[in-house]
Order: sequence, then structure tokens, then C-alpha cells
Amino acid sequence: MQETGVRNAAYGADKFGFKKLAGVNWNLTEAPLYEHAIRNGEASIVAGGALCAETGHHTGRSPKDKHTVEDDLTRDVLWWDGNRKMSKENFDTMLADFIKHVEGKTLFAQDLYGGADHTHRIKVRVFTEYAWHSLFIRQLLIRPELKELGGFVPEMTIIDLPSFKPDAKRHGGREGSDTMVAIDFTRKIVLICGSSYAGEMKKSVFTTLNFYLPAKNVVPMHCSANVSKDGSESALFFGLSGTGKTTLSADPNRILIGDDETGWGPDGIFNFEGGCYAKTIKLSQEAEPMIWDATNRFGCVLENVVFDPTTRVPDYDDGSKTENTRSAYPLDFIPNASRTGRASHPKNIIFLTADAYGVMPPVAKLTPEQAMYHFLSGYTAKVAGTEKGLVGVQPEFSTCFGAPFLPRHPSVYADLLKDYINKHNVDVWLVNSGWTGGKYGEGRRMPIKATRTLVTAALNGSLKNADFRTDPYFGFAVPTSVPGVEPHLLNPIKTWKDKSEFDKTARALVEMFQKNFAKFESHVTADIKAAAPEVRIAAE
Repeated sequence: MQETGVRNAAYGADKFGFKKLAGVNWNLTEAPLYEHAIRNGEASIVAGGALCAETGHHTGRSPKDKHTVEDDLTRDVLWWDGNRKMSKENFDTMLADFIKHVEGKTLFAQDLYGGADHTHRIKVRVFTEYAWHSLFIRQLLIRPELKELGGFVPEMTIIDLPSFKPDAKRHGGREGSDTMVAIDFTRKIVLICGSSYAGEMKKSVFTTLNFYLPAKNVVPMHCSANVSKDGSESALFFGLSGTGKTTLSADPNRILIGDDETGWGPDGIFNFEGGCYAKTIKLSQEAEPMIWDATNRFGCVLENVVFDPTTRVPDYDDGSKTENTRSAYPLDFIPNASRTGRASHPKNIIFLTADAYGVMPPVAKLTPEQAMYHFLSGYTAKVAGTEKGLVGVQPEFSTCFGAPFLPRHPSVYADLLKDYINKHNVDVWLVNSGWTGGKYGEGRRMPIKATRTLVTAALNGSLKNADFRTDPYFGFAVPTSVPGVEPHLLNPIKTWKDKSEFDKTARALVEMFQKNFAKFESHVTADIKAAAPEVRIAAE
């Protein structure tokens, strides 16, 4: 077997059971991975220097194809309502088939860390078929120092084989699906097949940390984080895809901790990753200069971005392949990113929602009980074009702002977060980065300048001193005026021409919240149930 790169010679691919491999390329850096990807026809180099690849018919994760082994470790603790069961026998068969499938192939391997806190991080070894997948995960997780690789012994192993097609009967997957993500928490093994979407790898690490960290009094969170330049005041930004989590945390006046996955433990917050995974649809240098610069350079990996075949210039406005075009780059591509990935306990938490119904205010201050209600709700709204077959506006409630990645019951994460919020007296804000003046298609997107102004006011403490009104539909406190923000934006009904239609739409959204939360009522205290949105005005 031919092997290249730096590795622990005493703990090679054979330790995992691989046999008859043609070779393994260990811990290759950007330049050689570019060469392999181009030579293998996996990707193209575009103007600016990024490596651009296509992910085929999967342009996003496949949550319905994610399966977890049911065994003595998981049987009584996993949230099976949100996770699909897989037998140990099916997993063993699939693992054996994976090992057989790669005989005669050359794989790429990366040894990496998940977690910037040395006490809580996990050592991850990732085997991939594609060179560009190896570059992707290298940029997204934390890269060890060169001297550490010689003694690296993984705790977790991921095998990523897009060319392997699972058999539903043999492997226990979904009938008719050509994709599968299988997780064995006991052995810390993840098998990914049938999908070229690279994000499955990073989310598998996140899911694993979500399983193990709560027992260590660490709350794993699907959120971005930044900190003031003096390091005294950090903030967390929760939000589902398209709400502005990456954009708003990439603030030139603050230090970026991470853009997607964060842990909060006894010593403060820490990033799980070593890179950023930014959406690039409509990306512009003017609106998002730091993300633009990080995306248009050598070492960045682009997914499904359309580019001119002659000039190789990317067209970030073109969503013909998918609205979920992506850019993956290491944190050090952002000039003001933290080099430690760690910060003090947060002073503020921002819950981001892109309300496409246009009835939620641009900012609201939440009580601790309201914070738990909205954390468990995890509300945003999807609009036509963001997903295949999606028409009009649809609400999305993803508990804890990350339902697909929660191995344990959502109340486990909510209880931990509540304890940390109360202990450290954290202010929690709900920010609507979605629509105003009408529903999607009728109103307009909330001005990014206004959103940035409101977030800045929340983080610097000035927003706490504003005068507040109680929203008659959702019950939370909304400022009546904020310097630099158009006053009518703060009261959404004033932005609608048809006030009766606003009332009808707001009432409908309140009812959606109430119906969605019914499944959590037996897991929360009475004061959290009482924090539910409830219309407090009579219909006109």
C-alpha cells in the first residue's frame, strides 16, 4: 500500500480494519489536495483561487436518511422521536461492506479535532473517497499542529463514500433511498454514503458532541459566537439556515469565535470547528466584505456555485443549481477571528428568525421563560425556491434551532441552557431578520442595516435602556424607539397597508406556535408554558 503525508505510523488504516487499499494520502494540505481533485475530475479552480465542486442531486443534508444504532448505550437515552433506529447487525453489515467496497482504492485521511477546549474536544479521523471532501473537512474542523500528527490516535472515525449505494434490506435504511448516514455512538463510528454533500461530515461530528457533552455539564449549541475586542463580552447567535447567523456574527468590530457550532461549559464558550461554512447565494463584497474575501481566495471550497466557463468568475446570484450554495474556509481567512476559539461566558444571546409572514418585530427582549419557549420552538419560515418543491411560505419549527442534530431529548439541552442563562444573568433577544410590511412576496426583507444596528445596540448594552411596549400577539417586550432605526419598523403593524390582514396573519402564526409546542408541555415548567404567544387584543 502506498502512503503519503504525515501520520502516526503505529496507528494506520489497518487499525480500523481496512484491507487491500491501494493507498492512503494522510493529512494533505491545500495544494496537493487541489492537485488530486483536479486530476480526478472532482472540481474546478475558479477566478480568485477557490476550488469549486458540485454535490450532485444532494445539495443539502438528508436528515431522513440519518440512522443511529440502538444498543445498551443509546436505547434508553436517545430521543427516538427525532432519530431513526438502526440495529447493530445492520451497522456491522454496512461497515463490512464499506471495507470491501474500498479494496483497491486510494483514500484520503485527515486527523482533526472537534472542539477548541482541550478538556472537551474529540479526536476525529476522516477517511474520504474525494480529495475535495478531504480539503473541506480539513478546513472545517480544527487542524492539529504538525508535531501532534505523529502520535495522533483517533477517538472517532468517519468514512465518507459517495460511490457506495446502500441496500435498504441489507443495511436497514429507507426503502428507495440511495443515501445513508449511520452513527454508532458506542464505537464512535460514522458511515456516510450515496451523497456528495460534504456538510454531512461536519454535522456528524456535531451530532456526536451533542450526545456526549451534556453529561460533562456542557451545552452543545447550533449557534455562532463572537466577542468584544477586549474579550470581556461574548455573544451567541442562534438561527436556522438563512437567518443571518454567519453574516451577523462576522462583525468587523468584534472577534469571531465561530459561525455554526459552539459549546458552553463551566469555563465559558468554545468553538467546535476550525472553519466557516457560509451561504453564498447573493453574496456581495459590499454587504459582506469579510465573507467575500474569504470566499474568493485559494484554499476555499465552493459547493454548487455557478461560474462562467470562459472567465471562471463565480456568479453568486445564480441559484439555478440550488439556493444552498456554500463556501467553506478556515477561520484564519477572517482577519478578526479568534485564534483560540474560546471566550468568556456570554452576556447576550440572539435568537434569529426569518419570519416570512412579516408579523414579528425586528427585535424583542425575552424573559428567561420566553427564552426557553422560543429555544424549544426554534422558529423560522421557509420561502418558495429555497427547497425543491416548496411553494409559498411555510413555517419551520426546529427545536433548539437544530433538531436534526439532537441525539438526546430537547429538554436536556434546554435545561442546561436555562441553568447557564440564569447563573450568568444573560440577556436574551429575539431578532427577526425576515420580512416586514407584508408576507414574503408582498412585503420587503428587513433592512440588513437596521438589523445590524439593533444587534449592535443589544450587544453594547444600550438597547436595555430603551422604552418598551408589550407586543399584543407574542407578549414579549419590544423597544419603541432605537437611534438609527426607522420608528415604524419597530411596530410591524404600522408597516402593513392592510391592518386587518396583519391581524389575521399574526393570529395564525400565534396558533402555529401553540400547536407546535404541545409536544413539549409535559417536559417544561408551568412558567415556561405560560410564556407562550397569546393574542391579547380583541379582533377589530
